[in-house]
Amino acid sequence: MDCLIIYCHPYDKSFNHAIFENIKENLERKNKSYKVIDLYKDSFVPYYDLEEMRLFHTGQTHDPLVKRYLSWLKETSEVIFITPFWWNGIPGMLKGFFDKVMKEGEGLSHTVTKTGIHGELTNVKHTYVFTTSTSPTFYLKLFLGNGIKRIFINKTLKQLGMQDCHWYNFGGVSTSSVDRRKKYLEKILKINL
Repeated sequence: MDCLIIYCHPYDKSFNHAIFENIKENLERKNKSYKVIDLYKDSFVPYYDLEEMRLFHTGQTHDPLVKRYLSWLKETSEVIFITPFWWNGIPGMLKGFFDKVMKEGEGLSHTVTKTGIHGELTNVKHTYVFTTSTSPTFYLKLFLGNGIKRIFINKTLKQLGMQDCHWYNFGGVSTSSVDRRKKYLEKILKINL
Protein backbone atom coordinates (compact mmCIF):
# COMPACT_ATOMS: atom_id res chain seq x y z
CA MET A 1 0.00 0.00 0.00
CA ASP A 2 1.40 3.37 -1.05
CA CYS A 3 -0.99 5.56 0.92
CA LEU A 4 -3.47 5.50 3.79
CA ILE A 5 -6.37 7.98 3.75
CA ILE A 6 -7.94 8.82 7.12
CA TYR A 7 -11.30 10.43 6.43
CA CYS A 8 -13.35 12.05 9.18
CA HIS A 9 -16.72 13.45 8.15
CA PRO A 10 -20.20 11.95 8.61
CA TYR A 11 -21.95 13.50 5.61
CA ASP A 12 -21.35 12.24 2.07
CA LYS A 13 -22.63 15.47 0.49
CA SER A 14 -20.14 17.65 2.39
CA PHE A 15 -17.27 19.51 0.76
CA ASN A 16 -14.94 17.29 2.79
CA HIS A 17 -16.42 14.34 0.92
CA ALA A 18 -15.77 16.06 -2.42
CA ILE A 19 -12.14 16.57 -1.34
CA PHE A 20 -11.99 12.89 -0.36
CA GLU A 21 -13.25 11.82 -3.80
CA ASN A 22 -10.76 14.09 -5.60
CA ILE A 23 -7.85 12.82 -3.53
CA LYS A 24 -8.77 9.23 -4.42
CA GLU A 25 -8.94 10.25 -8.09
CA ASN A 26 -5.53 11.94 -7.80
CA LEU A 27 -4.00 8.74 -6.36
CA GLU A 28 -5.70 6.53 -8.97
CA ARG A 29 -4.36 8.69 -11.81
CA LYS A 30 -0.88 8.05 -10.43
CA ASN A 31 -1.54 4.31 -10.01
CA LYS A 32 -0.88 4.57 -6.28
CA SER A 33 -2.42 1.89 -4.11
CA TYR A 34 -4.32 3.11 -1.06
CA LYS A 35 -6.58 2.04 1.76
CA VAL A 36 -9.23 4.15 3.46
CA ILE A 37 -10.08 4.55 7.10
CA ASP A 38 -13.54 6.14 7.06
CA LEU A 39 -14.14 6.68 10.76
CA TYR A 40 -17.88 7.34 10.52
CA LYS A 41 -18.64 4.70 7.89
CA ASP A 42 -16.62 2.16 9.89
CA SER A 43 -18.70 3.03 12.99
CA PHE A 44 -15.47 3.57 14.90
CA VAL A 45 -16.06 4.04 18.62
CA PRO A 46 -13.71 6.91 19.57
CA TYR A 47 -13.64 6.38 23.34
CA TYR A 48 -12.35 3.85 25.81
CA ASP A 49 -14.66 1.38 27.45
CA LEU A 50 -13.47 -0.24 30.69
CA GLU A 51 -11.81 -3.20 28.96
CA GLU A 52 -9.99 -0.96 26.46
CA MET A 53 -8.73 1.22 29.31
CA ARG A 54 -7.55 -1.85 31.22
CA LEU A 55 -5.52 -2.94 28.18
CA PHE A 56 -4.12 0.55 27.44
CA HIS A 57 -0.70 0.22 29.11
CA THR A 58 -0.12 -3.22 27.64
CA GLY A 59 -0.40 -1.89 24.07
CA GLN A 60 -3.29 -4.27 23.45
CA THR A 61 -6.88 -3.73 22.41
CA HIS A 62 -10.10 -5.67 22.11
CA ASP A 63 -11.34 -3.46 19.25
CA PRO A 64 -10.68 -5.11 15.85
CA LEU A 65 -10.74 -1.70 14.11
CA VAL A 66 -7.89 -0.48 16.32
CA LYS A 67 -5.81 -3.52 15.32
CA ARG A 68 -6.56 -3.01 11.61
CA TYR A 69 -5.94 0.75 11.70
CA LEU A 70 -2.63 0.42 13.54
CA SER A 71 -1.39 -2.32 11.19
CA TRP A 72 -2.24 -0.13 8.17
CA LEU A 73 -0.39 2.81 9.73
CA LYS A 74 2.69 0.62 10.14
CA GLU A 75 2.50 -0.54 6.48
CA THR A 76 2.29 2.81 4.68
CA SER A 77 4.76 5.52 3.76
CA GLU A 78 2.13 8.21 3.19
CA VAL A 79 -0.88 9.32 5.24
CA ILE A 80 -3.58 11.75 4.13
CA PHE A 81 -6.01 13.19 6.68
CA ILE A 82 -9.28 14.76 5.49
CA THR A 83 -11.25 16.48 8.23
CA PRO A 84 -13.23 19.58 9.05
CA PHE A 85 -11.82 22.12 11.50
CA TRP A 86 -14.48 22.41 14.20
CA TRP A 87 -14.32 24.72 17.21
CA ASN A 88 -10.63 25.46 16.73
CA GLY A 89 -9.51 21.85 16.47
CA ILE A 90 -10.04 18.45 14.97
CA PRO A 91 -13.42 16.73 15.55
CA GLY A 92 -13.86 14.51 18.59
CA MET A 93 -14.04 11.45 16.31
CA LEU A 94 -10.51 12.10 14.99
CA LYS A 95 -9.20 13.00 18.45
CA GLY A 96 -10.63 9.70 19.68
CA PHE A 97 -8.85 7.92 16.82
CA PHE A 98 -5.52 9.18 18.17
CA ASP A 99 -6.45 8.46 21.79
CA LYS A 100 -7.50 4.90 21.10
CA VAL A 101 -5.40 3.72 18.12
CA MET A 102 -2.00 5.15 19.06
CA LYS A 103 -0.75 2.39 21.30
CA GLU A 104 2.33 2.52 23.50
CA GLY A 105 4.90 -0.21 23.06
CA GLU A 106 7.78 -1.32 20.91
CA GLY A 107 6.63 -1.80 17.32
CA LEU A 108 3.42 0.14 17.93
CA SER A 109 2.82 3.87 17.40
CA HIS A 110 5.18 5.17 20.10
CA THR A 111 7.33 4.30 23.08
CA VAL A 112 7.61 6.29 26.28
CA THR A 113 11.11 7.31 27.34
CA LYS A 114 12.44 9.35 30.27
CA THR A 115 12.43 12.43 28.05
CA GLY A 116 8.96 11.90 26.60
CA ILE A 117 7.40 10.09 23.68
CA HIS A 118 9.42 8.55 20.87
CA GLY A 119 7.39 8.11 17.69
CA GLU A 120 7.49 4.71 16.01
CA LEU A 121 5.59 5.72 12.84
CA THR A 122 8.77 6.84 11.08
CA ASN A 123 7.73 4.70 8.10
CA VAL A 124 5.32 7.58 7.28
CA LYS A 125 7.59 9.72 5.09
CA HIS A 126 4.87 12.08 3.77
CA THR A 127 1.84 13.41 5.63
CA TYR A 128 -0.92 15.59 4.21
CA VAL A 129 -3.70 17.27 6.19
CA PHE A 130 -6.71 18.59 4.26
CA THR A 131 -9.15 20.65 6.33
CA THR A 132 -12.16 22.85 5.76
CA SER A 133 -13.18 25.70 8.03
CA THR A 134 -15.94 28.27 8.31
CA SER A 135 -13.33 30.91 9.17
CA PRO A 136 -10.92 32.08 6.48
CA THR A 137 -7.49 30.44 6.65
CA PHE A 138 -5.71 33.71 7.51
CA TYR A 139 -8.06 34.09 10.50
CA LEU A 140 -7.18 30.59 11.76
CA LYS A 141 -3.49 31.40 11.47
CA LEU A 142 -3.42 34.95 12.81
CA PHE A 143 -6.28 35.19 15.31
CA LEU A 144 -7.13 31.67 16.46
CA GLY A 145 -3.63 30.45 17.31
CA ASN A 146 -3.01 28.28 14.22
CA GLY A 147 -4.03 25.15 16.18
CA ILE A 148 -3.89 22.69 13.28
CA LYS A 149 -0.30 23.65 12.47
CA ARG A 150 0.95 24.28 16.01
CA ILE A 151 -0.69 21.38 17.84
CA PHE A 152 -1.98 18.73 15.43
CA ILE A 153 0.84 18.81 12.88
CA ASN A 154 3.88 20.14 14.75
CA LYS A 155 3.14 18.27 17.97
CA THR A 156 0.85 15.24 17.59
CA LEU A 157 1.88 14.00 14.13
CA LYS A 158 5.58 14.77 14.57
CA GLN A 159 5.57 13.22 18.04
CA LEU A 160 4.32 9.98 16.46
CA GLY A 161 7.18 10.09 13.95
CA MET A 162 5.21 11.16 10.87
CA GLN A 163 7.35 13.25 8.52
CA ASP A 164 7.13 15.90 5.79
CA CYS A 165 3.77 17.35 6.89
CA HIS A 166 1.76 19.60 4.55
CA TRP A 167 -1.47 21.39 5.48
CA TYR A 168 -4.12 22.53 2.99
CA ASN A 169 -7.16 24.39 4.31
CA PHE A 170 -10.23 25.51 2.42
CA GLY A 171 -11.33 28.47 4.53
CA GLY A 172 -14.71 30.18 4.36
CA VAL A 173 -16.37 26.95 3.26
CA SER A 174 -19.85 27.99 4.45
CA THR A 175 -19.94 31.11 2.26
CA SER A 176 -17.81 29.89 -0.66
CA SER A 177 -19.08 30.02 -4.22
CA VAL A 178 -19.53 26.96 -6.40
CA ASP A 179 -16.83 28.32 -8.71
CA ARG A 180 -14.32 28.68 -5.87
CA ARG A 181 -15.04 25.13 -4.71
CA LYS A 182 -14.57 23.75 -8.23
CA LYS A 183 -11.23 25.53 -8.57
CA TYR A 184 -10.04 24.09 -5.27
CA LEU A 185 -11.07 20.56 -6.26
CA GLU A 186 -9.20 20.99 -9.56
CA LYS A 187 -6.14 22.07 -7.57
CA ILE A 188 -6.35 18.88 -5.46
CA LEU A 189 -6.17 16.76 -8.61
CA LYS A 190 -2.81 18.42 -9.39
CA ILE A 191 -1.18 18.20 -5.95
CA ASN A 192 1.84 15.90 -5.99
CA LEU A 193 0.70 13.31 -3.46
